[in-house]
Amino acid sequence: MSLPTSLARALSLAALLVVGAIAPASAKGGGGAGGTSGKETDIAGEVLVKLRTTGALTPLLAKYPLTLVSRFGARPIYKLKVAGVVRVKDVLGALALEPDVMIAETNPTNRSPEARRNMPWAIGTQGNYVAQWAPQAMHLAQAQHGATGAGVRVAVLDTGVDHGHPALAGRLLSGFDFVDGDNDPSEAGTSANAGYGHGTHVAGLVALVAPDARIIPVRVLDADGVGNAWVLAEALLYAADPDGNPATDDGAHVINISLGSLARTSIMGTIAQIISCAPAVPGDPISDRSDPGYNDDNTRCSLSNGAVVIAAAGNDASGSLREYPAAEGAYGLVSIAASNRLGRLASFSNSGTWIDMAAPGEGITSSVPGGGYGTWNGTSMASPLAAGTAALVRSLNLGLLPKDVARRIKRTASTLCGTALRQVDTAAAVANIEPPSSSCR
Repeated sequence: MSLPTSLARALSLAALLVVGAIAPASAKGGGGAGGTSGKETDIAGEVLVKLRTTGALTPLLAKYPLTLVSRFGARPIYKLKVAGVVRVKDVLGALALEPDVMIAETNPTNRSPEARRNMPWAIGTQGNYVAQWAPQAMHLAQAQHGATGAGVRVAVLDTGVDHGHPALAGRLLSGFDFVDGDNDPSEAGTSANAGYGHGTHVAGLVALVAPDARIIPVRVLDADGVGNAWVLAEALLYAADPDGNPATDDGAHVINISLGSLARTSIMGTIAQIISCAPAVPGDPISDRSDPGYNDDNTRCSLSNGAVVIAAAGNDASGSLREYPAAEGAYGLVSIAASNRLGRLASFSNSGTWIDMAAPGEGITSSVPGGGYGTWNGTSMASPLAAGTAALVRSLNLGLLPKDVARRIKRTASTLCGTALRQVDTAAAVANIEPPSSSCR
């Protein structure tokens, strides 16, 4: 096929046309919510696009060397493959000039932060799980006198779960495996894999805080803790509407994402807004939902208030690096750093004004595959403790908007020493009161 003028111009100006390109992401060794070891990668040849209308797809495929790989339901959001020897960045440059293309970008990898940083778990015990420092720091016992999470569903998007673990018994709903494309979101791999056990550990922490909540396990990372933006987007949609029928009440009220990428993706910003039922803004590349393909989202959001999304902020020990989707700044999304038992920010945790708050993340014990327990460090551990807190708050009033849940948890957080970030106080969030004063150690 002959190249359209816009693409030919892009090829001749390849050095300048980087519209839609993103920062590289590491291909090996760990999670997108942290770490800078190695180089991050995009999925070769793949392009994610959001079009103004579904009708714009066919002319686009006829004009450019692109094939359709997958679509995001009825919405004008697609995963495409670049054909032949044309470079992805040149196609992106040309697509940026198309009036019907609202977003065009690569498909970056996502990772669990602990896998990327090579932070394995150590052997723990059930006693460590029950009597560790984190519940005391969050005043969890007091909180659970007022709420236990009954009636709330929490989706855990991660490496899967050990369905037979006693800490998760009676707490798991049906889920899905977006890595293997089946209905069994079980952990895969062995302890030799960098991400093995991550999802089970995260799910156990949700259960620790909100024991009567139900957990929807969704596998989006392989055994090495690696996934990609499109799989995460599909999983977010599934978490919001598992049966694909917007009229049924089966979606998650809270979604935990202990993973991410150094690469910001506008598509992910769009999906986060869809999931949390943020107000649409016609004409805005991220917030526009004027195409009829979004009608199911409008129906779902008219019957519910959307999900609160809690995301790990990363383990780079950086005040400048940003991790996505935690740093998206999206409606109803809360970014979580990690604190330690001394009431300070953990040494490995990212920091910065883009982070909403912290939760305990150092020396945290939870469930691991095989029925045992492990102790792990990471913002991935802090995030589900905050997600469990959101579940307790929502269980008291399912009518709360995601942004109101986020504001309440942030407003009632307690002070940390040596940082402007505050730490989740679960009891204060449940009671909706000022937290008790804390002293530095």
